[in-house]
Amino acid sequence: MNEPQILRTAAELAAWRTARNGPIHFVPTMGNLHQGHLSLVDAASAEGAAVIVSIFVNPTQFGPGEDFARYPRTVEADLERLAGRCSAVWLPAIDDLYPLGPDAGFRVRVPEALGDILCGAHRPGHFDGVANVVLRLFQHVRPDRALFGEKDYQQLTILRRLAEDFAVGVQIDAAPTVREADGLAMSSRNRYLSEAERRVAPALYRTLTDLASQAADAGEHGDPPSTGTLRALARSGMERLAGHGFEPEYVEFRDAGTLGPPNAEPLRLLAAARLGAARLIDNVVVSRHSRR
Repeated sequence: MNEPQILRTAAELAAWRTARNGPIHFVPTMGNLHQGHLSLVDAASAEGAAVIVSIFVNPTQFGPGEDFARYPRTVEADLERLAGRCSAVWLPAIDDLYPLGPDAGFRVRVPEALGDILCGAHRPGHFDGVANVVLRLFQHVRPDRALFGEKDYQQLTILRRLAEDFAVGVQIDAAPTVREADGLAMSSRNRYLSEAERRVAPALYRTLTDLASQAADAGEHGDPPSTGTLRALARSGMERLAGHGFEPEYVEFRDAGTLGPPNAEPLRLLAAARLGAARLIDNVVVSRHSRR
């Protein structure tokens, strides 16, 4: 694959888009790329499609006191990592995506049942910001397919519903979470961990996989585990994480398709916890037939 074309304006993107004849696959990112992002780009290259990656740190998904100002911006290093991996990289300005301004433009609202639970309960308005920027990116890029990682499972679920509700004509596909050798999910925010915290951090994934295994074995006569069993396991997960030095925000079993109550398989076990300056999230599938 040739070096990617660097697109710095909406007009350049439109010209690039008009010149395409075949399918376009899209990977939206906020930059500071790691192997997890690159795995999405590589997966998007299937079927001979033109692959475009966007790099944009979206201000509307950061709440008061969050890390928008210090979020790592590593564009030159990101472009080096993308060399030979995609057809184009779009570097939009804020005015490209928010011509009326981030605070004055039109906005969509994620339904409470999806956006105000789990991470949304701890980051009010976060998923509204995600939904709005992704919808705007889709309007500009007009891809046939977009890829997102399973690490951000609540985000993935919301964006699938967004694409369906607005009939945007974009197929939303997921790629498995990419992990370090010790199980820690790759994330741009892992760089906030101190050396000592980095040694502790894999306990999040170990705790989830252990709880998921217990839940998968807890059902009787082929039925899913009871609500009471799942609640007890989730409480024990919170206690275990706290014992490792985390400040857990939630550990919850949810319906894997809707993020509603865990009444049918497959289930998903999701968690978020703070460790020092880093907020870590992770999730695993819970099923007697498919464990991860």
